[in-house]
Amino acid sequence: MASGSGTDDSDPHIPVLLRPLLAQVAPVAGIWLDGTFGAGGYTRGLLDAGAARVVAVDRDPLAFEMAQAWAADYGDRLVMQPGVFSRMDTYAQDLDGVVLDLGVSSMQLDEAERGFSFLRDGPLDMRMSQEGVSAADLVNSASEEQLADILFLYGEERASRRIARAIVRARAEAPITTTLRLAELVESCLPRAKPGQSHPATRSFQALRIAVNAEYEELYQGLMAAERALKPGGRLAVVTFHSVEDRMVKRFLAARSGRTGRANRYAPEQEADAPRFELVSRKAISADAEELEQNPRARSARLRVGRRTAAPAGEVSRRDIAMPELKEFRS
Repeated sequence: MASGSGTDDSDPHIPVLLRPLLAQVAPVAGIWLDGTFGAGGYTRGLLDAGAARVVAVDRDPLAFEMAQAWAADYGDRLVMQPGVFSRMDTYAQDLDGVVLDLGVSSMQLDEAERGFSFLRDGPLDMRMSQEGVSAADLVNSASEEQLADILFLYGEERASRRIARAIVRARAEAPITTTLRLAELVESCLPRAKPGQSHPATRSFQALRIAVNAEYEELYQGLMAAERALKPGGRLAVVTFHSVEDRMVKRFLAARSGRTGRANRYAPEQEADAPRFELVSRKAISADAEELEQNPRARSARLRVGRRTAAPAGEVSRRDIAMPELKEFRS
């Protein structure tokens, strides 16, 4: 995950919201962890802004292969760590900052054989780590009810049941194994997109990608791992690309900063835990007009930043941060 919105109109060399992110976490110094290394835009930005070292984490081996062309320029200031950001506290401790840029990366979208893009024909894969259950496995084995739940909860697709029904009907004739076949199938269930609207398959592809890579669980665990890994005063900066992720991050920071309030005004007031974070910015930060002109991908991006306190790390429930949860979908 890194620097991507799920659309194909992006440039892999333009990290979204980098300028406002660096402004929010300034001065940049000490040891940082980039949990979604991708094409390296945030890592390079942090190093150029003054970070002493950046631990760059990614589950996709391709990310580190692509970085070989420039990684040596930073010497031992850049540490490339294969893995997932939900385990960041096992890779580093006492961090001055953590950056997470959620979403599929442009380099993954651009390679048809990775199976992320609904505009390029390729095998229906979508695995960021290139291991485990693929999107084709999911599409061809999950029940109609499970598929509908995935599309609705993970993609906010209103026509989820209609699309799930069409998938089950089509796979009975032949397995669905390519991106374009799935995209055409989804498109046949929806009205034709108007000019300026996203492709009809956008939400369905997003939902399947999130399910295949367990992205919401990864984010949930990653936020708590960041709390454990940051030292007092360390900053957590998260860039999201759709409403569910943004809501999870917003509620996590609200819960950990003591700003959740009571469920109703008549309930007895409970003693609050010591805040684990302070909000650096109360509202999400969006791209300005200049960035939108240079990088249309930034239109859906939202940045939220928190500063770690000295309170001991703890846990927050999935329900508290409004994480969508599914029944087990793998057969």
